[in-house]
Amino acid sequence: MLTSMLVGMFGMPGHLELLIIAGLALLLFGHRLPSVMRSLGRGVVEFKKGVQGIEDDLESAGDPEPNGKDE
Repeated sequence: MLTSMLVGMFGMPGHLELLIIAGLALLLFGHRLPSVMRSLGRGVVEFKKGVQGIEDDLESAGDPEPNGKDE
């Protein structure tokens, strides 16, 4: 609700605003930015592995028994 209200008041950021935000991030993080992005990428990969593991568990739970007997 609050997010939609703020977007309604201010609108979505345009190209200039996104460039300003990127410039501020570059100034704030400086030489640490590559390591921050690398850590973020590793986190995304681990998250995807976790989601895939959950999907595999759900698929195996929905399969019939491996010995072929259906009750």
